[in-house]
Amino acid sequence: MSPSSSPNGPDPDRKENFWVQVARYSQLAFIFPAAIVAGWLIGLAFDHWLHTTWIYLAGILFGIAAGFIELIRAALRNSK
Repeated sequence: MSPSSSPNGPDPDRKENFWVQVARYSQLAFIFPAAIVAGWLIGLAFDHWLHTTWIYLAGILFGIAAGFIELIRAALRNSK
């Protein structure tokens, strides 16, 4: 076992690399718009498949909900 590792995993008092922190927090900027776009595209696909014109709105709403859920999960994971 190396001297820098402990049997219980990484040392919680150890500072993380600057670039690791940048990557984690920049992820938050992409989660929400990506979820909305994914919901919109899935809704458009269902609209095309079912010959309707309103399902894309439901897809956007589901994308917003999924984006908020993932933002909350990421924020809680980063705060530990």
